[in-house]
Amino acid sequence: MHAPIIRLFEMKNIFFNNFLHMFVLIIAVLKNLPMQLFPIHTGNFKLDGGAMFGVVPKSIWNKAYPADENNLINLAMRCLLVVDGDRRILIDNGIGDKQDDKFFGHYHLNGNYSLIGSLKEAGFNPEDITDVFLTHLHFDHCGGTVKYNNDRSGFELTFANATHWLSKPQWDWATRPNRREKASFLHENMMHVAESGKLKLFDGPFVLIPGFEVRIYNGHTVGQAIPFIKTGTRTVVFMADTTPTSSHVPLPYIMSYDTQPLISLTEKEAFMNEAVANNYILFFEHDAYHECCTLEMTEKGIKVKETLSLGEALAQ
Repeated sequence: MHAPIIRLFEMKNIFFNNFLHMFVLIIAVLKNLPMQLFPIHTGNFKLDGGAMFGVVPKSIWNKAYPADENNLINLAMRCLLVVDGDRRILIDNGIGDKQDDKFFGHYHLNGNYSLIGSLKEAGFNPEDITDVFLTHLHFDHCGGTVKYNNDRSGFELTFANATHWLSKPQWDWATRPNRREKASFLHENMMHVAESGKLKLFDGPFVLIPGFEVRIYNGHTVGQAIPFIKTGTRTVVFMADTTPTSSHVPLPYIMSYDTQPLISLTEKEAFMNEAVANNYILFFEHDAYHECCTLEMTEKGIKVKETLSLGEALAQ
């Protein structure tokens, strides 16, 4: 095929795609359609169960979230894609694939999911993502932000067209890490984003787009940013490491990884009461068995009311 014909064909495709995209946007606005939410599974990893449940004895937590013979529990790295008109916002992106076998060997990666594979299954490619929202910079939350280039001589952004959002308190904390967290903040996951000019820092709570509210929690790590996403009549909260699994709902169940556990406890109690009062859907990043849950108040305090998939929760 001659070059001018190929160019004409490409231009027609671009025109058609742009027209179709604009048509979808107009329909969405006219119908006031709610945001679309897509769970993006990036695979599983394992951590020490005792560290994950803190001061709670194994004889108690093991019944709810069983460990293997090495005291390791299997955890998801489940992200969330929020689609609203022309915005496609990916919340966190898993562990990535840049580290060596020795590093990954510590975390026993397992499962058949991958970041790019799950995006494609949802109907999207990396270049479609307009925003990458990072709750914080621990490696299991942001490792997919940066990848090797084609000849593995350097790094490049996985989502080249995206603005990358992160709280400034977390950036300051992660770039001058304390000894306790230093191993969780990997230089290659952070600096290339800043150098690319695609990093957007925010100081505190804000609204990214209508219906996507961001709040700051400091117990786990300073400046952890948690999205509250309103779609239709329901609010979905991306729990990140404030409550990593449904088994962590009871107040004393706080990770040893939290840098300020008493602050975690105060934040958690306030959030859980608000979640019950407003019938929030809790979306879990790390629960390998349950995607979401709702809560209820009982005589013994706040408990999990129901575990279910995100689709099931939104259909109620």
